[in-house]
Amino acid sequence: MTKIVLLALDTSTEFCSVALLSAESADAASSAESDAPAPAPSVWTRHEATGAVSSTRLLPAIRELFDEAGLALADCDAIAFGSGPGSFTGLRTATGVAQGLAFGLNCPVVPVGTLLACAESVRLRDPSVTRVLAALDARMDEVYWADYAWDDGAGEWRTVHSASLGAPDALALPDQPFTLAGNAAAAFGERLKAASAARSVDREAVPHALPVAFAALRAFRAGRTLPADQAAPEYIRDKVAQTTEERMAAKAAQVQAAAALKGQPGNESEAGKSGKTGQAAQTAHDEGTR
Repeated sequence: MTKIVLLALDTSTEFCSVALLSAESADAASSAESDAPAPAPSVWTRHEATGAVSSTRLLPAIRELFDEAGLALADCDAIAFGSGPGSFTGLRTATGVAQGLAFGLNCPVVPVGTLLACAESVRLRDPSVTRVLAALDARMDEVYWADYAWDDGAGEWRTVHSASLGAPDALALPDQPFTLAGNAAAAFGERLKAASAARSVDREAVPHALPVAFAALRAFRAGRTLPADQAAPEYIRDKVAQTTEERMAAKAAQVQAAAALKGQPGNESEAGKSGKTGQAAQTAHDEGTR
């Protein structure tokens, strides 16, 4: 039976998070008996507090998961990554590694917003939830937030209010009972009015590669993917320029991703392409942010 193998990465916070997912293809799922429940995807994860050095742990964690699953990088159909908002350096790390691997494997990327991943995390624990206000501590006394409603008919999230940045007491509250996801409630306490207005607060629903993988699986099945050269972080807070450290981190991530492909069957020539093309893409991005 045909399988979809999807790798998901998230380094938008102080955690290095990786998930490997293997699931039936859309064709295989639709050909099964209609009254038979679809088999749950197989998943393998790593989620470790690494602070600002997630780039040093990301590729080893990826290798560990493929070894555990008995799969090879070449089996990957797509690379998903938490695209933001979040730590500028962390977003560039995940984007650079996803782009480098996707170039080498000649597969697409699937960017997943970190706030959407928080909403997905809520539903993974409680499928009855249909409205989520996701709010993350953005530092500088501000909150990243977005409002999502689950569409049962489409089997997908609908964005009611796209990712935004604002004061903790200025979030627009949903017009129906909702769950508050994310760490903003813990960070701001009573100042976050959404916490007292919410039907429930899910403090465990924070950026993590597992919900990124599940959201990306639906996107992949629906054809909502991007070519590797279009992988880019999603910034909500304006930033004038990259620091030298951030440029070096992003380029190092791409080089490491290319190096990880060396020795993979059928990928030797693509590995060199990954490093060169990824560096070119990063250089163009650097120029645009100066």
